[in-house]
Amino acid sequence: MKKERKTAQEPAGENPRMPLTRRNYILLAAGFAVIVLGFVLMAGGGSDSPDEFDYSMFSWRRITLAPILVIGGFVVEIYAILKRYD
Repeated sequence: MKKERKTAQEPAGENPRMPLTRRNYILLAAGFAVIVLGFVLMAGGGSDSPDEFDYSMFSWRRITLAPILVIGGFVVEIYAILKRYD
């Protein structure tokens, strides 16, 4: 009897069980931390009294810095998922 050969061979160096490596998970955690930091910086700024208007809610930190951090965190997340480490 002849032995049957496998027709579909896996490429060398790939682990079919683990699509993401430890580096990917570290980058995912870092991206998540940046997103959370952006949302924390965006929080607050409201007035205690409805009769007073508080201009601190329009600070540079809430309008510019926090959204940049959130978008940057999402970019890091996408990179962490798509980057392939061998």
